[in-house]
Amino acid sequence: MLPFPYHSYLTVLIPAIISFLTTFYATKFLINYFYGAGIIDEDHNKAKVLKLPSAGGVAVAFGLIIGIMTYIFGGTFAFIPLLSVSQLMAVALSIMLITFVGFLDDINVGTKGVVGTDLKRLKVGLKQWQKPLLTVIGAIPLMAINAGISTVSLPFLGVVNLGLIYPLLILPLAVIFVSNAFNLLGGFDGLQPGMAIVASFGLLLYTTFFGSYIGALLSALLFATLLAFWPFNKYIAKIIPGDSFTYCIGGVLVAIMAVGNAEAFGLIIFIPWMIEFFLHLKGRFKVTDLGIRQKDGTFKSKYGRKVYSLTHLVMNIGKMKEYQVANYLIGFEAFFVVVAFALYFAGLL
Repeated sequence: MLPFPYHSYLTVLIPAIISFLTTFYATKFLINYFYGAGIIDEDHNKAKVLKLPSAGGVAVAFGLIIGIMTYIFGGTFAFIPLLSVSQLMAVALSIMLITFVGFLDDINVGTKGVVGTDLKRLKVGLKQWQKPLLTVIGAIPLMAINAGISTVSLPFLGVVNLGLIYPLLILPLAVIFVSNAFNLLGGFDGLQPGMAIVASFGLLLYTTFFGSYIGALLSALLFATLLAFWPFNKYIAKIIPGDSFTYCIGGVLVAIMAVGNAEAFGLIIFIPWMIEFFLHLKGRFKVTDLGIRQKDGTFKSKYGRKVYSLTHLVMNIGKMKEYQVANYLIGFEAFFVVVAFALYFAGLL
């Protein structure tokens, strides 16, 4: 049985279309704008190093927020809203705050003198300890409204009542872990938005048929914005997602899991990023996902047979070009979406 009336699909579809169009044209605008503003990063995976605009997540966050505002506008003037405006505004504020933290990391550059009179721009970024500390800001709006349900269903454990621990401890820790773990896996054109598209589509199906209306709305908006952004980042990329993208997507995924009653399902589909976290932990977070480009355009791991990232695992399978590494990992995420549904239908979620 569907969690909301059939006619209410329009109140999801229209904001999603607005989000798609907003993200698409915002990305086109930001590509030129960030070039002029000097918000650029280097792509070392090509035969010749490319300088590309960074912080593409700003366009995605903008599209998400406009989609949420479209629903609120429609609920004010066109239909009776089924959702709490306070919840939607809290999610929108959470997106804005955590994207701002990522944007600070994207634009944090310094300069140093080089031979001659010129200066070389260096991507510095936030310090390692600053990232988890600042990303918790994105959880504050969700904590303030006591978002989600403290009684959650966990894989193999069943229903657990967490009480006040859920909004005051679990939510901020989830935002910190998910946003930073999502940030670890990348470095290849199309990889981050591609995996996020698969995850958001899985959440969209789950929340539409088995979750909640607000989860379906947010999943639809996320899926739409990612579809709009992906053509600009797929091989060969025109813009780099940046930390503004990874922190934004991580924060939205937590929001969907919390308010969409999809914690257990979300936990399963996030397994690839959990694996990535522990692989990076093995390398004390001083490793890179990138490989060494060969003359034929394929990549090999910088660490030989040692694996400190899922990208290293893929590169060790055989000769892989950049888009192939991304496609393998996108397929890996699709596998866990299927596993999550299989566990749900087996009654284990």
